[in-house]
Amino acid sequence: MVVALVMAAPAMAARPALPGWMSGCWAEEKAPNWTEECWSGSRGGIMLGAGRSGRGDVLNSWEAMQIELDGDGKPVFYAQPRGAPRVAFPMASSGDREIVFLNARHDFPQRVRYWREGMDLKAEISLADGSRAIRWAYRRQAR
Repeated sequence: MVVALVMAAPAMAARPALPGWMSGCWAEEKAPNWTEECWSGSRGGIMLGAGRSGRGDVLNSWEAMQIELDGDGKPVFYAQPRGAPRVAFPMASSGDREIVFLNARHDFPQRVRYWREGMDLKAEISLADGSRAIRWAYRRQAR
């Protein structure tokens, strides 16, 4: 039994992890515009996210999001803007403090990227080649 556990350890270590460093509530304020995202911690093979943006007291958009492990243990980002059917963006690359998801068949965005710079969370959506990029610079919010 110990041999089986030792032999399984390298396979488990090779699996990409969910980006727990994204967890928390984040906001970008460019008065009067604002954007917020909140991400649960990584648990049970999934992270749950919710985002909304607006101008002043008016909500312009909202989105439900998930990052979960697929059958092969690879993270997939799912986006559901305004409750529409969810769209899958499989992980294209990841590092200690960055993760990139890609779905070249989707109209826009095709690429979704998150990364940390110091205490801040950065986010970017773009076409697959990085063009037409829209970026956010989030600061952690008190709960």
